[in-house]
Amino acid sequence: MSKTVFDCALIYLNRLDTGKGHISVVEGTESIPFETKRVFYLYDIPGGESRGAHAHKTCHQFLVAAGGAFEVLLNDGKTQRMVQLNRPYMGLHIPPGIWASEVNFSSGSICLVFTSHVYSESDYIRDYQEYLDWIGQTTLPS
Repeated sequence: MSKTVFDCALIYLNRLDTGKGHISVVEGTESIPFETKRVFYLYDIPGGESRGAHAHKTCHQFLVAAGGAFEVLLNDGKTQRMVQLNRPYMGLHIPPGIWASEVNFSSGSICLVFTSHVYSESDYIRDYQEYLDWIGQTTLPS
């Protein structure tokens, strides 16, 4: 069964007030719905720029705006959904099979990404028409 943009979920991380700031922790599958195999972050992205624009065949992702804000445009070949990330204790789970683009970065934003798999170029679908073919969809979303 193919995934839809409504299978992507906002997840609120525990937020601990230390009296000197806050701490949010990601631990195993207690925090996000997969074991983390890779962590990376995007930064120094000029304001208003976009990143991503690809889908994964098997890899889950969890995106957090560790600093600043950005939006994630989700697309399942039929429906599009825009999600704003602007709190460091809130992240977006993107299961495999969803085309995602990170857009409208505010200046100084940091996009923290947790993934279920180590990097493998063969897991990426970077061409939108190839994505539509892969999911068996022949028309563009309206």
